[in-house]
Amino acid sequence: QVELVESGGTSVQPGSSLRLSCVASGRIYSSHFLAWFRQTPGKDREFVAGLRPSGNLYYSDSVKGRFTISRDGGRNTLYLQMNNLKTEDTADYYCAVARSGYSRQSRDFEHWGQGTQVTVSA
Repeated sequence: QVELVESGGTSVQPGSSLRLSCVASGRIYSSHFLAWFRQTPGKDREFVAGLRPSGNLYYSDSVKGRFTISRDGGRNTLYLQMNNLKTEDTADYYCAVARSGYSRQSRDFEHWGQGTQVTVSA
């Protein structure tokens, strides 16, 4: 059983930076496609960033150039560095582990954390 626990969400002003963390209970980070999603009330979960075991990185157009996904295999931790935050980045952020291979669809992910809330407001 894999357990994911996110942390790092808080309230910040536009232009600020935050780093989200996701710690996994099992050693999955070296063999699975990992991703961050976000969700706002009434909307589906949106792909934000993804990381292949090979190290290839993927980003949504809305965060490209501002967010960076990375992992620390030794600590079994996935990170999302978020810079130059905008009000439209306000959401609950979730880390997730895919069933197999690359995907940007939430239905293709089998393990999810409980989410961490990020609020960006002036």
